[in-house]
Amino acid sequence: MNKIDWTRKLTSRKFWLSIASFVAMLLVALGQTEATATQITSLIMAGATVIGYVIGEGLADAGNAGAGDGQTGDGE
Repeated sequence: MNKIDWTRKLTSRKFWLSIASFVAMLLVALGQTEATATQITSLIMAGATVIGYVIGEGLADAGNAGAGDGQTGDGE
């Protein structure tokens, strides 16, 4: 069985759009208004943006840490 690459999944726009779409359709099917479904979908996408940004910055920082040039960071 293949290991799931969660970093890639959590930064995928397609993944978050499918989650948001599923939740919106589920809410409407359960009798909620379209306005409620839209608000919740917006919250999911806003959260996905934050998660994607944090993971992306973490990966960039990890990549930069691995490419250190031996400086101490004090500018000398």
